[in-house]
Amino acid sequence: MKAYVFPGQGAQFSGMGADLYEKYPIARELFDKADEILGFSISKIMFTGSDEELKQTKVTQPAVFLHSVILAKVLGDSFRPDMVAGHSLGEFSALVAAGAMSFEDGLKLVSARAMAMQKACEAVPSTMAAVLNLTDEAVEKICEETEGVVVAANYNCPGQLVISGEIPAVDAACEAAKAAGARRALRLPVGGAFHSPLMEPAREELAAAIANTPFSTPVCPVYQNVSTHGETDPEVIKNNLIAQLTAPVKWTQSVRNMVADGASEFVEVGPGKVLQGLVKKIASDVTAASAVVE
Repeated sequence: MKAYVFPGQGAQFSGMGADLYEKYPIARELFDKADEILGFSISKIMFTGSDEELKQTKVTQPAVFLHSVILAKVLGDSFRPDMVAGHSLGEFSALVAAGAMSFEDGLKLVSARAMAMQKACEAVPSTMAAVLNLTDEAVEKICEETEGVVVAANYNCPGQLVISGEIPAVDAACEAAKAAGARRALRLPVGGAFHSPLMEPAREELAAAIANTPFSTPVCPVYQNVSTHGETDPEVIKNNLIAQLTAPVKWTQSVRNMVADGASEFVEVGPGKVLQGLVKKIASDVTAASAVVE
């Protein structure tokens, strides 16, 4: 069975999507529509902007979403998923690609989510850090024992867990992780504490936007970050999307469940190759590759 996976924030690069725009009429149409919906030329920033411009959350999230969704559209009839999943922001790309919501509604939600997250980031000095070579349980324990807000945020693959929270708490947890034998524990270049309780104001804003967005039953199960299981019920999908902002991304668990449910071939749809690497570390006997267009 074939699983399509969609990357999240961090996969962006300058020039992304320019080849699709030049070659495919459907890509041109959707990029032009995106510029109109967002009220600024995101296509121009994606094609020719600097890394700094692309790093702004209000740009990054719609940009990664656009690249992924437009690539899925360009794949056309060859895009036949048995299941899909997305890492954090990528969950929105996965849902649009699987027909759970329209391109326009998905883009509006992603933009609203990015703006709300940006505001929440500015409210409290916060950050995220990657901890390598400790068990999930060891990192969870360190977070629990550290003063202040710091939680496990991204279960990326065995031995790679991202923590999130207030800057002093994250720094203290990193020191404790190193003392416990972590190979590395270092802050990531992000604007705030995604997937932590500090995103609560953003969660409330996103909940209001999602409540006003029509959702349909997807063409295949969507393995969501919060539940880690294949979901098809629109109401369950909506609730999980809202919960995702303050809950951890359980990528390791989601991929394991996809494999247990029959996935043997993973295709990454979007910029970069991060998810292929994670999938191979989680399940070494499956194949994982980038989506290829004709």
